[in-house]
Parts: sequence; C-alpha cells; structure tokens
Amino acid sequence: MPKTWIIPDIHGYAATLEAMLNQQIKPDKSDLLIFLGDYIDRGPDSKGVLDFIMNLQKNGYNITALKGNHEDSCVKAYEADKNNNTFLGIKTKTQRQKAWEIFGGKQTMENFGTTRASGIPEKYIQWMASLQYFAETEKFIAVHAGLNFDLADPLSDTVSMLWTRDFHVDRQKINQRFIVHGHVPVSLEFIDMAIRNPTPDFIDLDNGIYMNNKPGFGNLVALETNSMEYKVQPVTD
Repeated sequence: MPKTWIIPDIHGYAATLEAMLNQQIKPDKSDLLIFLGDYIDRGPDSKGVLDFIMNLQKNGYNITALKGNHEDSCVKAYEADKNNNTFLGIKTKTQRQKAWEIFGGKQTMENFGTTRASGIPEKYIQWMASLQYFAETEKFIAVHAGLNFDLADPLSDTVSMLWTRDFHVDRQKINQRFIVHGHVPVSLEFIDMAIRNPTPDFIDLDNGIYMNNKPGFGNLVALETNSMEYKVQPVTD
C-alpha cells in the first residue's frame, strides 16, 4: 500500500532533508510526499532544498509541495525589487526585502550568490509562486500554518494558511477531519503526544530544525499518515 509522508519546515537544511528521505523514509514513486512549506531561510542551503525537491518532481516522485510564509515573502520581495526604480542612479532595498531579510532572507540570497531578491533565478521564484496552499484527503487537511475557523469556509483564507499562529479547530467545518501543519515550532514531546492522540484536532510537526541549542527541538520530523508512524532526523548540515 502506498504511503503518505508529511514533512514540515525544512528552512534550508538540505543535507538533513536528504538524509531523512534517503536513510529513513526511502520512498517509492507510488508514495505521496507532502511538504508543508518553509523550504528556505535561516539554514545553510536553501537553494539545495529547492533543487532537491524540484529534482524529485522531475524524477517522477509523487510530490505535493505547499507554500509557506517564507516562500511568500521571498516571492513578494523579488517582485518588489524587480519593480523598484533607481534614485539618482542608486537602487535601494525595498521594504519588502528588508522585512524578508530579518527572518532569514539574507541567508537565502547568500545561497544564490546575490544581495538582491531580484538576483534569485526566475525558475525558483516561479516554482515558489505556483505552490498550492493546502492539500486534503478524507482523513486530514495539510497546510503550512493553519486555518481560519472564524469563517464559514476556512479554506477561503489563504493568508491564515501562511501566517496564523493560533486557531481552534471546528471539525464540523472540515468534515470531521484534522489539521496537519507546521509553522510554529513545538517540542518532540508535544509532537509525540499529538500523534498518539486517537482523535487529534491538529498535529503540529514543526520541531524547529534551526533551534539546535534548545532541548527537545532542532530536528526534522516526518509523519506517515496511514500508520501514524513518525521519523525524527537530527540535523546533519
């Protein structure tokens, strides 16, 4: 039976992602790999993460890649920089780029050998811009951050899908399914508790891969949704 693996926030840790897939998950092409977004920023090799996932797609693996707030910020910084006019022959940084740099964009641009968002090759921007906001099965809805249950249709608010940090699940609005998300780092103990819960409202899989000095954090986690088995990959970058 094909497996469904969900992998949350990778944040530029390309070697760790590769170790997770090649040494632990070892997916077949019939398996579904759902990535929850935040492939870039903070870590040492954001370009490597994008290349790795894009190559999986090219090689025929069944990939569903969702958009995270870091991809959204990168694309918006790129677009703003592209449209930014020079002043007295000088092209200053846009507010979009300055905001993105604060939470990891600077490292991503360094990976691409540029100091400007517009210096990132367009193929990567197009890939990030085209990512979908959520994926759904009969069992769960996968999304980067969460859903806005204040609305009659929680799937209509894409901003909340990228950015929300606090939500209360109303199962009646999502056909009694649960949410699988990332975005907010939680401890391995919290992740284990949520996965072992027979009727979870949500499972947060983000263990804060870049938080390697905090006990219980700093790993990449992957959940297989048929068996509810999960893997933990320590950082190898």
